[in-house]
Amino acid sequence: MARSHPLGWIVDPLREEPSYVERAMFGARGIYLRGRLVLVLCARGREPWQGLLVPTERAHHAALHRDHPALAPHPVLGKWLYLPEADDAFEETATALADAAAAEDPRVGVEPSAKSGRGRRAGPRTPSSRRR
Repeated sequence: MARSHPLGWIVDPLREEPSYVERAMFGARGIYLRGRLVLVLCARGREPWQGLLVPTERAHHAALHRDHPALAPHPVLGKWLYLPEADDAFEETATALADAAAAEDPRVGVEPSAKSGRGRRAGPRTPSSRRR
């Protein structure tokens, strides 16, 4: 089993979901539910890579920001939203976003690109093949 991530507590409630997959992603941990990339845990120790990335379509940015004012477009990956760990509401907001991912909120998450091999066409992963 991989060593635990410092922000792993955010996704602990999601780990029991049969479709849960966790994969390394540009020095972070990508969290997949039902084949969709829903959250990215970043703990590089410096901004803008210390917090939670929320993969989403640009069309959902305004609505997610209204619900979670601490979210802002990531300065490098502007198509996704970012919640800095330093934000006073980090714990509450991160928990709410994990809950939204579990509830299949269509605003949270994106289909992985076909080249990653993790899209719906790649087929579901079985619990025994999940990587953590």
